[in-house]
Amino acid sequence: MTDLNQAVRTRVLLSWSSGKDSAWSLYQLQQNPKIEVVGLLTTFNQAFDRSAIHGVRLELVRAQAESAGLPLLEIPLPWPCSNEAYERAMAEALDRAKRELSPDAVAFGDLFLEDIRQYREERMADTGLELLFPIWGIPTDELAEHMIEAGLQAHVTCLDPSKMPEVLSGASFDKDFIKKLPSVVDPCGENGEFHTFAWNGPMYQKPVTVIQGETVTRDGFVYTDFIGAPQ
Repeated sequence: MTDLNQAVRTRVLLSWSSGKDSAWSLYQLQQNPKIEVVGLLTTFNQAFDRSAIHGVRLELVRAQAESAGLPLLEIPLPWPCSNEAYERAMAEALDRAKRELSPDAVAFGDLFLEDIRQYREERMADTGLELLFPIWGIPTDELAEHMIEAGLQAHVTCLDPSKMPEVLSGASFDKDFIKKLPSVVDPCGENGEFHTFAWNGPMYQKPVTVIQGETVTRDGFVYTDFIGAPQ
């Protein structure tokens, strides 16, 4: 017999950065019985095989998807990447997603930046897909606390040294980290102050264990590398 609840569920493709906000968005979507997450959508720097912005090795992003039990739709971006090239790659990826995964909607882990949300809405207007923002508008101090208390574990992979101490690159995203942030820094780094790699939490079937590598300064940002730990 067909499960009617299953039949009416919205099929959602989640934009995946490898960080805590994406991971928490996945968890929130997983808690909704009317939603079925059908895949993760990630962009990566084709020259370095690392996730765009966060600088995470692509192999670790793949491990995240495996741990979440979801297919990963990878979008290679040239380096440097113009807006036109980015938008063309995204359009091609969404066409592929429609063929392979048949999504009804695309979800994003944005928190409060209106210009980013407006950009997404404008660019997605002709796709026929609904847009979801599962963690939008939650006060970021509360959001950070909820993530940590629920067991989400992440490492800082990239930070802006003009906004926060370089020594925090590679740190664990936990209560101690939040206490060390300058008062002007958003607790979730939504203004680009820092980015993370989410390696464990209730959205995963198992942890994605990693070993911390070297920390370097590149293009005005501090990056800490993480490498998959031997199983």
